[in-house]
Amino acid sequence: MHTRYPHLLSPIRLGSVTFRHRMFSAPMGATDITFDCSPGPRTQGFYELRAKGGAAAVTVSELVVHPETDGSHMLHLNLTTPGNLAAHAYVADAIRRHGAVPSIEFSHSGQYAGTYLTDKDKKASLNQWGPSDGVRPDGMPVKGLSKEQIADIVKSYGDTAAIAKRAGYEMIMVHGGHGWLINQFLSPWFNKRTDEYGGSLENRIRFAREVLSAVREAVGPQFPIELRMSGAELFEGGYDLAEGCRIAHALEDLVDLIHVSAGSYQFGFFTTHLPMFAPHGNNVYLAAEIKKHVSKPVATIGAINDPAMMEEIIASGKADVIYMARELLADPFLPNKVVAGKEGEIVKCLRCFTCMAERPTTGTRRCAVNPLIGREIEGMEVTPAGKCRKVLVAGGGVAGLKAAVTAAQRGHRVVLCEKSGALGGILKSEQAIDFKHEMYELGLTLEKQARSEGVEIRLNTAVTPEYVENEKPDALILAVGSNPIVPPLPGIDGDNVVVVNNYYLASDKVGDSVVVLGGGLAGCECAVHLAREGKEVHLVEMRDTLAPDCNIRHRPILMQKIDELVTVHLGHAGLRVTEEGLWCKDPRGKEVLIPGKTIICAVGQRANRTDAEALRLSAPFVREVGDCIRPANITKAMYEGYHAALDII
Repeated sequence: MHTRYPHLLSPIRLGSVTFRHRMFSAPMGATDITFDCSPGPRTQGFYELRAKGGAAAVTVSELVVHPETDGSHMLHLNLTTPGNLAAHAYVADAIRRHGAVPSIEFSHSGQYAGTYLTDKDKKASLNQWGPSDGVRPDGMPVKGLSKEQIADIVKSYGDTAAIAKRAGYEMIMVHGGHGWLINQFLSPWFNKRTDEYGGSLENRIRFAREVLSAVREAVGPQFPIELRMSGAELFEGGYDLAEGCRIAHALEDLVDLIHVSAGSYQFGFFTTHLPMFAPHGNNVYLAAEIKKHVSKPVATIGAINDPAMMEEIIASGKADVIYMARELLADPFLPNKVVAGKEGEIVKCLRCFTCMAERPTTGTRRCAVNPLIGREIEGMEVTPAGKCRKVLVAGGGVAGLKAAVTAAQRGHRVVLCEKSGALGGILKSEQAIDFKHEMYELGLTLEKQARSEGVEIRLNTAVTPEYVENEKPDALILAVGSNPIVPPLPGIDGDNVVVVNNYYLASDKVGDSVVVLGGGLAGCECAVHLAREGKEVHLVEMRDTLAPDCNIRHRPILMQKIDELVTVHLGHAGLRVTEEGLWCKDPRGKEVLIPGKTIICAVGQRANRTDAEALRLSAPFVREVGDCIRPANITKAMYEGYHAALDII
């Protein structure tokens, strides 16, 4: 079969193992780690879905090799905990049965022990062990490891490697980046030792060499070993790319694959986990440079979800393997779609950090665009319906489209009505904001899926009780959405005012100075976009905080961008709009003018309860989904639309 991606889809051999192509699933934390740190059944399903979707390798993350000095609540692997070895064997089997290579990441947090503990009191009571005595930036004291402790940790890497091989894992990734223990030894910023483990590069790599040697001795000469490293630490005092190249060169004789990531959790979370504001493939240059200095294959990672970009990276010699993490949460079947030539159906990661925010919030996994994530054992397939029903979906936004696609996949006859002339709902408004374009593309992808599944789409068609009576559906899914709130301020209907939902239709009329009224997520992101275009932007919010509706991972980087680019006015209530700008009442009750040629109204959304209430008793089965219940986010809309369709019997 002809393919547009011959280099990406070519097999690669590491040690004695052949991988079916060059798209690998990067380590992502397990879902239900048991009290005794074994993988639970949800964890097995979590990793299996990536294998089922076609990844060449699936890496289980993170396995703590020395719990005595690393107290994080992550996976353990030993022969003393009942059921532990078996649980890992089941995970490896689940990955292998779909043709993927099961891999596992070996980790030691070093002076960041307890990172994943939800018990903060216990976390604070842990000893933090690192290369040297010192104090972390957050004030936590760090104890330097003794040589005896170092030797015991090295031994544990080897012992655990032998058990991992026994469990059925066919590759081991040794985590040597991101500020964890091996990286701490490699880094001149962390490592202040004066013995043979500190000082010169030769000394700083000693611990890594001992660890890799212990793993190699345990697994044998042809078993693939992968080193994950930061190509550069990307903070002042850390090692740079030139030294990253020297580190890779000095360690390559002990490994089969050099996995080049970036940064350090402590100093650059958003270099390690690229936000929507960063370009795709932002870290590829690190792998490309390191590849010039080593003879072993090199992997790259970092916001790569376009098969054409992947092909170019491999074909041009920048890297030999593409790792994806969040991209394979958004669409686990991305590799299979590339192989089948269906790349146009890929659901792209939004880089919204929903997945990473869910862990500290609820202890589970969730993805904004994939309702299966974290819930794989509840069913990885859309189950066929026992009887074909006529399903009418009112509303062509995210929730309605997801419901229509899922109902059609179950074998129902689906009609989707959208009162406007285009599908996508509120996602249409994202097409003019560069870093949110993939949200707009989500609507296009869902529309393509709907048409492919045979959904009958009727545009410019409002659903009324009379319409439902005429259609006589067995099931009615109400996804009638929400409407923008426009406060009744004098002048708000002027030509210099643009409602944020309509910005994509009126971006050319926005002046070079802008006042954004409303400091929620939509207003903040619009303000950042306008400022990045070179406009002078003022952001007005009547509350004392910005973007409370933003998740805890995305919000810090959003606030950083706001601080860099936008002038903020908290505690300011809008009074009236004039040609000069927006008049407000400040926190002291004084009227002040916030100057701007254009006013962007972004004060929120109101659920369309009128239409929902009029239709809620119109069919034998009626389900409300998405913003018509309560304006929220894409995650809620996708989840509700998906499950509403599953409930039709």
